[in-house]
Amino acid sequence: MKYGIGLLNSPGTIDSDYRGEIAVILMNFGKEPFFINDGDRIAQLVISKIWKAKILEVEELDQTERGEGGFGHTGVR
Repeated sequence: MKYGIGLLNSPGTIDSDYRGEIAVILMNFGKEPFFINDGDRIAQLVISKIWKAKILEVEELDQTERGEGGFGHTGVR
């Protein structure tokens, strides 16, 4: 944020059967060159459980309190 450096494809997902090198794609949105030095912290890895859902196909959905309300519908503080 301080230097205009951003991560592309963020957050990314690594498939459970992938066995190759893990890399991070950085983009310099700033106007000045930015150099990464050995040992610099540029990303974090979060390991999360995979949930497998059972899909139930229905003709129509039940009504809910939210209904068709989109982004911000539940309120803004």
